[in-house]
Amino acid sequence: MFAKELRHAGHVRKFSIRDTGPNGWEVRDEQDNRVLKQVRYTDWHRVERALNMFNLQIDELESNGWSAAPIR
Repeated sequence: MFAKELRHAGHVRKFSIRDTGPNGWEVRDEQDNRVLKQVRYTDWHRVERALNMFNLQIDELESNGWSAAPIR
């Protein structure tokens, strides 16, 4: 549903939201293969807020030199 990977100076940051069917949505934020946040929401409005926060974080990282990378 949503996946974005950014790279900078040998570091990787990944943001993702995936539909898990009847279990809702899994929201993940990772840095260098370490999970910073992993939450499962059943309320779509919480998913929307998480996506908005991801977009704010991504904008800030990109303004600090991070670049989008192809998703693996």
